[in-house]
Amino acid sequence: MIHMGIDIGSVCAKGAAIRDGRMEKVMLPTGWNIKETASLLKMALLEKMDAEDSAVRGVVATGYGRVSIPYADKKVTEITCHARGAVHLNPATRTIIDIGGQDSKLISIDADGRVQDFVMNDKCAAGTGRFLQVMAHVLEIEVDDLDQLATQGDPVTINAMCTVFAESEIISLLAQGTEKGAIAAGILSSISQRVQHLSSRISVQDQLLFTGGVSNSGYLRQLLTSKLNFEVHHHPDAQFAGAIGAALLAQES
Repeated sequence: MIHMGIDIGSVCAKGAAIRDGRMEKVMLPTGWNIKETASLLKMALLEKMDAEDSAVRGVVATGYGRVSIPYADKKVTEITCHARGAVHLNPATRTIIDIGGQDSKLISIDADGRVQDFVMNDKCAAGTGRFLQVMAHVLEIEVDDLDQLATQGDPVTINAMCTVFAESEIISLLAQGTEKGAIAAGILSSISQRVQHLSSRISVQDQLLFTGGVSNSGYLRQLLTSKLNFEVHHHPDAQFAGAIGAALLAQES
């Protein structure tokens, strides 16, 4: 029997499938057609499992696009799924920092992965994956290159909180001859400051796990460790935390 978790985010769609202790994962761009993306995820997971659709016994959908997945047996918020997935990746986790494509959140959990409290910043894309995409485009680099570029300069202050205004601010800095390394460092520093601000609204406990696509930034993890006074941990499958949690919940239903 196969149990699946489908996490449809605003930028990336992730899927996880479990059978007899084995787990497979798939990631695709979300695209404009969520139903089609969800169908492709399911097909890819079945192919990895070398199984037919009839082997699927339960599917939990999560993420902002969860309501659009027709084959889901249950729809669960990403807060709950990330909590369950984080504890699977690191059982010691008590606080989750999740920065996705369009929102940022901090989640406090107990030893069983149950949510104790959470806080979100979803009023604008500032400090999210989308924010990084826009800033990288202005710098004419790939998002994955921001880390390396940031090590080449001391961070310049990015004052704007809005993505549109921050974009204009960076264009002005470039026109003034500011080094790209200083700007890249400033961009990542501004994100860490926004997370620090969020952290003041929740009880942050030791054993922090950084999830979401932005968690791949080692430079940002170092900044967050410094600002939050706790080591911020990462896991190779951190971007799949929501999908993994959803699959585990499907298995436990």
